[in-house]
Amino acid sequence: MKIAVTSQGTNLDSQVDPRFGRAAYILIVDTETFDFEVLDNKENANALKGAGIQAASMVSDKSAEVLLTGYCGPKAFMTLEAAKIRVANDIEGTVEDAVKAFNEGKVSFAEKANVEGQW
Repeated sequence: MKIAVTSQGTNLDSQVDPRFGRAAYILIVDTETFDFEVLDNKENANALKGAGIQAASMVSDKSAEVLLTGYCGPKAFMTLEAAKIRVANDIEGTVEDAVKAFNEGKVSFAEKANVEGQW
């Protein structure tokens, strides 16, 4: 399975970025092999508005089924939900730790956004 994890850096040892739409990077990780692809989210991170929606589109385009992040706003959450991507908020630690926690069933999926828009 492919999952998306917001990241402050470009490898599995990087810390999870607490922001979704304005995360520095989004890593698309294969949960079985831990192979990953780095998505540079700079353009969205610097956007005046719509960062979460655009980041959600990027994640969807990469066929991720799950997003692990710290905080996800309402418009991004709705976009992810429409794409049938499940969201787990309040994720901390390294990207690798987050994926391991997911594999072990230790993450809870959100039913709604956990921050207001333009956070």
